[in-house]
Amino acid sequence: MIFFNRFTIKTIDRKNLETEFENINSKNIDNLSTSEMVKIFMEEDKIPQIAVSNAKKEIALSIDKISSRLRNKGRLFYIGAGTSGRIAVLDSSECPPTFCTNPQLVQTIIAGGIKSLFSSSENAEDNTLEGINELKKRKFNSKDCLLGITAGGTTPFVLSALEYARKLGSLNILLTCVPSEQIDFNFDIVIRLITGAEIIAGSTRLKAGTATKMALNIISTGVMIKLGKVFDNKMIDVSIKNNKLLDRAIRILISILRIDREQSLRLLKESNGSVKLSCLMNLSNLKYQEAKELLLANEDNLRKALLAANVDVNKYI
Repeated sequence: MIFFNRFTIKTIDRKNLETEFENINSKNIDNLSTSEMVKIFMEEDKIPQIAVSNAKKEIALSIDKISSRLRNKGRLFYIGAGTSGRIAVLDSSECPPTFCTNPQLVQTIIAGGIKSLFSSSENAEDNTLEGINELKKRKFNSKDCLLGITAGGTTPFVLSALEYARKLGSLNILLTCVPSEQIDFNFDIVIRLITGAEIIAGSTRLKAGTATKMALNIISTGVMIKLGKVFDNKMIDVSIKNNKLLDRAIRILISILRIDREQSLRLLKESNGSVKLSCLMNLSNLKYQEAKELLLANEDNLRKALLAANVDVNKYI
């Protein structure tokens, strides 16, 4: 144990972790021309896409398991420290405007709390109780899902929370960037994004961070597709909060219903700003309340509701 800045820190030797290795491709990078330096970044940044592709099976399984829980009144929680936590906050905060979800449905717990988004509180990642306490505050239970993110696979804040979730019987998923031969885990799903040594040794905000953002994009969007938040490839549950989103909603209705802007605006007013209900009302000739009830009876899924109303869906995609 050593003392540093008034905090007691355990000295853990991480030299054998792939995320801590030195990258032979970036040796002498501090002595290269700007063009040569950028070329190294361009080449190395091809690796995260390969890493995500290699984890396709685990990512798909995560989407199926999470969406199943959310359909049964569960919630999705991300948990992370430092860069991992900040990326998770970004992903979860985009769900309400993009898919009109309740802010409680997808949440992020970040080590050190919200202030960690703006100022470093990296020591918080060593706290094994904070994450668990935060889960308890939010009444995390066996119906819920916890997706923990730790690039190097050693963050106590994340691992202790995942272990707590496992004991509760909640779905527990780990996203990490170390191979199984370096660290083994006993969680429901382990997503390994093997991005290798960083350009700047140990700086997992680079390739590991890029791969993490890509994976979370796929997982959250995939879950929302499974929950009926997308029709064809359109943002059918867009939350109309500003002029840009209103324009997007109008263009979605024009594309699906083959109507003009004026008709689209009228429909949105009649449906209380719901693109999904606008489509259902227009194509099934139902009134607002009738359409709302039909949608509810079909898991809030427009495609299923249209089929139930005997609408030929293929005409509108």
